[in-house]
Amino acid sequence: MIKACIFDLDGVIVDTARYHYLAWQRLAKELGITFSLEDNERLKGVSRMRSLEIILEIGGKTMDEKSKEQLAAKKNQWFVDYVNAMKPEEIYPGVKKLLNHLRTMGLKVALASSSKNAKTVIKLIDIENEFDAIVDGTMTTRTKPDPEVFLLAASRLGLVPSDCVVFEDAEAGVEAALNAGMKCVGVGSPKQLGKANMIIPRTGDFPIEKLNSL
Repeated sequence: MIKACIFDLDGVIVDTARYHYLAWQRLAKELGITFSLEDNERLKGVSRMRSLEIILEIGGKTMDEKSKEQLAAKKNQWFVDYVNAMKPEEIYPGVKKLLNHLRTMGLKVALASSSKNAKTVIKLIDIENEFDAIVDGTMTTRTKPDPEVFLLAASRLGLVPSDCVVFEDAEAGVEAALNAGMKCVGVGSPKQLGKANMIIPRTGDFPIEKLNSL
């Protein structure tokens, strides 16, 4: 029986993914690298440093660690500037209602994001009090598809993995949830998220009555 729902942030609760794309595209342009929306798909659910490495690979460039750290910090500052202008109305339709409904049903709700800015984002969109546990990129060392972020969320909820279902929009995130021994609801394209136990077009469309049939 499902006792908790664990939500990724980017692309599941709010579209901060577009701010990541704008910041990475700006950095790539500065480096003379063409970076498309299709290229950006490879960055979903991936750490900041690995994302930078992918962009450098696309551009056929190599760089020492110090330079990479400086570039990653620059990209993050641009991203933070975009994020700090966010408003509560940017949360995806139906998400806040879903979170409230789950909690009134007695289910635990957690946020599990690889983003180091997750706490800032949920505060700006006014949902920081909707979660029983929050795990972000400052608390983990391994990136998806490693299950660390979801296992830590379950631990903080005091539950075993089989009690939990994860909401994810990235292929690496779906794999991480399954690697954790959890059920997974994919949010987005069936082509990308085919391994998920259920796929829905938008988080707010989740049919709560089907929760325990996952």
